[in-house]
Formats: sequence, C-alpha cells, structure tokens
Amino acid sequence: MTDVTVSLGGIVKHFESLPDPRHTRNRRHLLIDVIVIAVCGVIVGCKGPTSIERWAKAKQEWLGEFLELPNGIPSRDCLRRILSLLKPEAFQKCFREWIVACLLGDANGSHRTIAIDGKTLRRSHDKAAGLGPLHIVSAWASEAGIALGQLATAEKSNAHFPTNRARRFRSSSSRSTSQTRW
Repeated sequence: MTDVTVSLGGIVKHFESLPDPRHTRNRRHLLIDVIVIAVCGVIVGCKGPTSIERWAKAKQEWLGEFLELPNGIPSRDCLRRILSLLKPEAFQKCFREWIVACLLGDANGSHRTIAIDGKTLRRSHDKAAGLGPLHIVSAWASEAGIALGQLATAEKSNAHFPTNRARRFRSSSSRSTSQTRW
C-alpha cells in the first residue's frame, strides 16, 4: 500500500466551495473549520460528533496552526447540527474531488490503479416482490487501500455502465487522463 500525504490546505481548498446551509445569524464557527475538523476526525478513526470533538480538543493547538477557530473547537452538538444540514450531493462532490486530488496528486506522474469489481449479493432477492438479486460494482484505489465508491446496478452487466461512469468521474477531475490507468 502506498502512503498518500494529505495536507489540511488541500482539504480547505476542496471544501471551501461547499455552500453554508446555516442562517447568517448566530454563526459562531466557520463552516470550513467544522468540515476540516470532521474530515480529519473521521480519518483518524472517530465514530461520531462526540469523539470528533474530543479529538479536536486534544489537537486544538495543532488545528489552530491551520484553521481560524474564532470561537475555539465546535461542540459535538454544533458538529452534529452543521453536518446534518449539509447537502449530501454537494459534500460528496467536494469530497470526491479532494480524494481524486490526493490519489492523483503526486508530482512524478506515476500511474495509479483503480480496481473495478462487480458482485452479486447472495440472498438479496425478493421473490414475493418480484425483485432479483442486488448487483454491486465497486471502485477501489489499490495502492492507497481505499474504496472510491459503490454503485448498485439493475442487472449483471459486466460493469460497463459503472465503468463508463467511473471514467467520466475521472475525466471530470482537472487531471489529465494519462495520470490514471483503467
């Protein structure tokens, strides 16, 4: 597995376009501070807002070197409230672009392998409702050891549709196509 170096500046850069869903009144914490704290907390293994808050308080001095934190570390309730207000599609777009930049961002131009794998889940059918088994296609960044995504497909189709969708995803990032092997 290849180590992927991630900078907090990279997280900030990719998430700063995320729209703030809160009312302009009573904003005590910057949205980007909350997002960076939440993303970093999850990366280090935090399971929810309570553990993210505990981790952030333990790392407040370090986080303060990169984030403004005008009112300190947000409480677990603040984290929970802000994260629940975010539009999932908007967050996913920012997160996807950040992950792509992390995986493709090395300066030496080396190629990364993305494994595409299809599975049919056993006993996932529902004969009474006339539903067949569930087919899942997954994309896996082999060297980094992270799942890039999963997509349910209507039928077992040799993963052509999801693979084409993955190629469009790759080309929608601002990288050249020579940086990734498919």
